Amino acid sequence: MLSKGTHSYVLRYFDAVGYGESIRLLLTSANVEWSEVHPEWPQEKSNQPFGRLPVLIEKSADGSPDLVISEPGNIERYIARTYGLVPSDLRAAALQEQMRDQLSDAHTALIRYFFAINEKDKDMRMAVFLKLFDEVIVIQSKLLRENGNTGRLFGTLNSYADIVSYGFYKDLLIGMGRYDEYIVDIVKSKLTPEIANLIYTVEADPRLEKYMLKAGSLLATINA
Repeated sequence: MLSKGTHSYVLRYFDAVGYGESIRLLLTSANVEWSEVHPEWPQEKSNQPFGRLPVLIEKSADGSPDLVISEPGNIERYIARTYGLVPSDLRAAALQEQMRDQLSDAHTALIRYFFAINEKDKDMRMAVFLKLFDEVIVIQSKLLRENGNTGRLFGTLNSYADIVSYGFYKDLLIGMGRYDEYIVDIVKSKLTPEIANLIYTVEADPRLEKYMLKAGSLLATINA
């Protein structure tokens, strides 16, 4: 594990919630120095490792880039593993990381909905998203109850799984929701008390206090 203060980070992403939110929250939870830049797009596309965002740049103490990595799940896991935000035990870590993959399936399905070419295609893609989203709600609500209704999916501290779940719901309700109120209505109608408590618990984490003051409360959006 790297010692805090050894490295700093630059997140390249759009000025949006999207895939960047979980990364922002993980960097903040890790208590490391980080900043964000918004590359001109598509002008800067060819300058990214795989031609897309997000990209994370890790810098050493002298400011030189040590590492440049892409792909949201890869970036999240790198931060989480580096700073102990995911268990060192491989089995315990796998239980959390599979949750992220399930969220990614639902997230991708909703993105495809936005790119539907006609109403029939749109309805089919929404049906796929709703099926996957319902599965997320059922599984997460069960895990939260089994963990004592503490607002945490695993253990007694906000975990990698909690943070990426918060980022997922925020993108649905605020990121994508700004383009389609129908999405907001659907997500709000399906949120359980257990998941609302997860959102509250993540926002109440002292490590995230300053970030939440700047970014705004997702819970306030849900209750509006």
